[in-house]
Amino acid sequence: METLPSVHLRAMEPEDLDTLYSIENDPTLWNVSTTNVPYSRYVLCEYVSTSKNDIYADRQVRLMIEDGQENVVGIVDIIDFDPRHLRAEIGIVIRQHLRNHGYALATMEMVKRYALELLHLHQLYVCIDKENIDSINLFEKSGFVKTSELKEWLFDGRNYHSALLMQLFL
Repeated sequence: METLPSVHLRAMEPEDLDTLYSIENDPTLWNVSTTNVPYSRYVLCEYVSTSKNDIYADRQVRLMIEDGQENVVGIVDIIDFDPRHLRAEIGIVIRQHLRNHGYALATMEMVKRYALELLHLHQLYVCIDKENIDSINLFEKSGFVKTSELKEWLFDGRNYHSALLMQLFL
């Protein structure tokens, strides 16, 4: 079995503004998310200061991922929370220079426990570009299964890409 690095999740703090700014404004990530415009520091500062960090109030929660030395290695989002059907979508970004070190997989293990034990969710799901093999592999290792293909679901500004819907039943 693969040994995973130590990670923990915490709420966003004002000190995370630079990290949020660099991730949200990285155009290489826009094609793997629903974001396609840059965010100003002001908008991100407002987001951090107004977020209640309560999934029931905000219908989403953004958590910072830290390694064992409290260095931020990425961000995980639980979004589109549906309290009636007990499901939510998940998104994860690991900083470029720290990818392929097990942080995403370790984070997914923590998020699964959080979703089941604290949020009492029935399922997590993700919608991934069919060509994003690294993300597909991550979610498969985390127990997600491909349940459908959405044809020409994502548009990168030039081309449409099919996406896979993957679900994890907790």
